[in-house]
Amino acid sequence: MIKTLRYLFLALLAVVLLTVASANREVVALRLLPTEVDTFLGFGWTIELPLFLVIFAGILVGLAVGFVWEWLREARMRSEASQHRRQVGQLEREVTKLRAEKGDKPDEILALLDNR
Repeated sequence: MIKTLRYLFLALLAVVLLTVASANREVVALRLLPTEVDTFLGFGWTIELPLFLVIFAGILVGLAVGFVWEWLREARMRSEASQHRRQVGQLEREVTKLRAEKGDKPDEILALLDNR
């Protein structure tokens, strides 16, 4: 069911993107600088592309900026999770060492809970 919905969504997305692309085939000029600044400085960069490529490139750049922003924002959380994993490993080794020193047979109920 979920696979079918995923394929249906992807098909709908493809139709929408193709419709946008076919409706925006006009060539547009992208300039690095405004015309006045270009003539004042004596150089400028211009490229002509179909409008749908400009739209799709804008969407992709926006997604990339969002992904990088989120990755940087979550760096502290990843660091804390890594620190917690190290602490858990250290505590598990300490518990194992203490159980071995004590020489007691592990409790069956606790062993069942550990296996969950």
